[in-house]
Amino acid sequence: MSTPTEVRMPPPTDHRAGLPTLGAEGTALLRLLDDTFEGWGHAAGATSMTAPPLLPTQDLARLDYYENFPHQAVVVSPLNLESAQGGSGLCQETGCFPCDALQPASLGLPSASCYGVYLSHEGRQLESDTLVTVVGWCFRKEEKYEGLRRQLGFRMREIVALGGQEHAEQHLATFSDRITAFAEALDLPLRKEAACDPFFDKGSSKAVLQRLVPVKHEFLFEDLAIASVNTHRNFFGDRCDISLAQSGGPAFTSCVAFGLERWLSALTRRYGDWDAAADAVLRARSAL
Repeated sequence: MSTPTEVRMPPPTDHRAGLPTLGAEGTALLRLLDDTFEGWGHAAGATSMTAPPLLPTQDLARLDYYENFPHQAVVVSPLNLESAQGGSGLCQETGCFPCDALQPASLGLPSASCYGVYLSHEGRQLESDTLVTVVGWCFRKEEKYEGLRRQLGFRMREIVALGGQEHAEQHLATFSDRITAFAEALDLPLRKEAACDPFFDKGSSKAVLQRLVPVKHEFLFEDLAIASVNTHRNFFGDRCDISLAQSGGPAFTSCVAFGLERWLSALTRRYGDWDAAADAVLRARSAL
């Protein structure tokens, strides 16, 4: 089989960089993949929820989001019409609003779907181990954008575990095996690697801890991470006051994440077109 090239989207203009559009075939494949991953969650006992696309910046700050991911952060600001000069205040030369035309940005666009899950459970006491699945729009500022590989706005399906430490750890082990089996059925070569956030000071306690006990593993197709398994220990349980009824201590959490557009990129590169990629997914689903 010859090595195909990824199905390419039309080159975006500058103001649409990182915002490609999917047609009917791409949309159908994305829905097929999302249905597959959501189905894995339901089979494991997860309930579905819908998280908001925007979250208060003060809530994200409480979760160290802007400390840990400042390079990815995107915020939203309403227009300050009192300060805007000449109508909306839009600069005709750049197509952008100047800072004095914006109100303070109190809403953030999250880079992962799971933040809304933890915040929605804030102050709750869990009677038993819990699984939740959610899909949402996520946003990341990147140094450059590339087709379906790296986008400003993309969709992420997650399956999130909340509960005891054993529950959180078993969740990752189970779905790591599931991802590996699915990739084998797809004949999609993936490799699993420990990931360390590059913005940490290499000598910091966070960086040392990640090297000793990795909190994130990625599944890569070529050089592109299309899925990940992540343990947070009791960080979100502590910050969001999510407690365990049995012990009273903070809940442990973990999540499995699928970047849906990145899966489209990998599959179309592997199989050459939308139809062949969709057929491969259907065969793999039937084989598992």
